[in-house]
Amino acid sequence: MKKAFLKVNKAIRFSFVIIMFLSLIAGACTESRSKIDTKNLIPAKDLVAILTDMHITDGLLTLPAINYWASSLDSITTYMQVIEKHGYTKDALDKTMRYYFVNDPKGLNKIYDQVLGILSEMESRVDKQDLAERTRSLNLWPGKEFYSFNDQEPADSARFDITLSRAGIYTLSFTVTLFPDDQSIKPRPSAYSCSPDSIETGKRLYTKSIPFLKDGRPHKYHLIINVPEKSLHVRGWLINIENNKASLEKHARFENISLGFTSNVTI
Repeated sequence: MKKAFLKVNKAIRFSFVIIMFLSLIAGACTESRSKIDTKNLIPAKDLVAILTDMHITDGLLTLPAINYWASSLDSITTYMQVIEKHGYTKDALDKTMRYYFVNDPKGLNKIYDQVLGILSEMESRVDKQDLAERTRSLNLWPGKEFYSFNDQEPADSARFDITLSRAGIYTLSFTVTLFPDDQSIKPRPSAYSCSPDSIETGKRLYTKSIPFLKDGRPHKYHLIINVPEKSLHVRGWLINIENNKASLEKHARFENISLGFTSNVTI
């Protein structure tokens, strides 16, 4: 719905803008080129902007909420408002379009190529925004997207506690860069699910461990977490090690952290 008005197709080269003005310039093709006044034509750059906005306006008017709001206006009035927003009049646009149709159809074709390019770029941006919004809405991770474990910086907490609303299989995904100077032994993530009523003493269902590579390069990992109906709390550590001492020098970075629901079937 959000991007419906940006849908781009080669067919709009002769779309609503052309159709709208065909009736206004029906007799233009019968005029000789010498009779067409080339003064005060809308510059190509501004014409591209006007036609782009008119296409977007046409698309917006197909949305019920916008159509209801603009129902008191006829389509010509709506398009005239777009033209005037750019500092020109309907007569100026009529004259410019007439000139291109009669004298420079190839130039008009180039102008529409620019319009198509702008609309395609806008559609691409909207697609990326939609994807980002959907990803954020599905991400159940309550913490930060970035964590650093480095003696040169304030320490982040490696532990996380999450209470979930339904049973199933969850996937904790993240990118880890573990640097060669990190002194931890067998670094890995760990997690278990348990009852929210007995986090410290209740039965724990542990996940399968994943060893981290210590090569200074970012690596993507996925931790599968089984969450039965009675074990809706998940406790874990982004990095768990065997030689956890206060004097230990750690050097790791976690980023792009997300927790997503994978399946409603528990193991």
